[in-house]
Amino acid sequence: MIDKKRDVIWVVMGGPSSEAEVSRRTGTAISEALRAAGYLIKAVEFTPATFMQELEADPPALVFNALHGKYGEDGAIQHLLEMMKIPYTGSGPLASAITMDKVISKRLFREAGLPTAPFSEYRKGSPVAEIAADILERFSLPVVLKAAEQGSTIGITVVRTEAELVPAIENALAHDSWMLAEAYLGGDEFTVSILNRRALPVIQIVPHSGMYDYASKYTAGATDYLVPAPIADGLRNTLQELAEKACYALGCRGVARVDFMTDGEGKPFILEINSVPGMTETSLVPKAANAEGISFTALCEAILESADVRKL
Repeated sequence: MIDKKRDVIWVVMGGPSSEAEVSRRTGTAISEALRAAGYLIKAVEFTPATFMQELEADPPALVFNALHGKYGEDGAIQHLLEMMKIPYTGSGPLASAITMDKVISKRLFREAGLPTAPFSEYRKGSPVAEIAADILERFSLPVVLKAAEQGSTIGITVVRTEAELVPAIENALAHDSWMLAEAYLGGDEFTVSILNRRALPVIQIVPHSGMYDYASKYTAGATDYLVPAPIADGLRNTLQELAEKACYALGCRGVARVDFMTDGEGKPFILEINSVPGMTETSLVPKAANAEGISFTALCEAILESADVRKL
């Protein structure tokens, strides 16, 4: 257990990824909530070249990982903390690396018998014209192109015309060494937060722009979040059950968020799992927790407790 009078908790945020600013918002919100609850908090800006030396010089009792994207969600910081026997929040190294990679995640969803949209994968270095031709052969438009290892909808394009296809491929591969093309489902979008292996209330996401892109995610008022989602009990139960199964299949721990979209017939498909979900004023996990009567501070403390019992 954490001793509030003695144990220092590092909230690690920022870093070099494209999601650094979102991470800082997440880390700041967590730091303020836990500090107000009486915890000894040190907010730490992550710098890859010096982080290990900082840990060795002044090791914390626990690290609250608020680091999005590279290093924070790909297993890197998790490996380092486990080697140094420092407890930390969230999933372990393998689950973090898997959930960060959309292609590997979808392979494992399919292997586990979980519904995910049809997809194909492509590596950087292949001629763009050949990739485009293969996508057009496999999919009807619109089709969704995604960089494999980015979050916050970075590197994602909904391609609606053939003229948009090559620029979308170049955009996705500018962010990562590989990408996927995914069938466009065109239904409603939902997300289910998982806290210590249990699903929280379902949220329906309704962006005013029609697409849940970066601006819709991080601009206050740009998206309506309906929680609990106004859906039939059968769909609600299915989404929560699938979210729990997906996190179990990929080995997630602590807090995670599973994103879904339905097709034209209302059938849900798993899009991806976020192993370090945002905790900002517009974030979804706090909204879901609040709908179940869990305050933001209580949510942060529950995440802390899940790290405290970790056997390193």
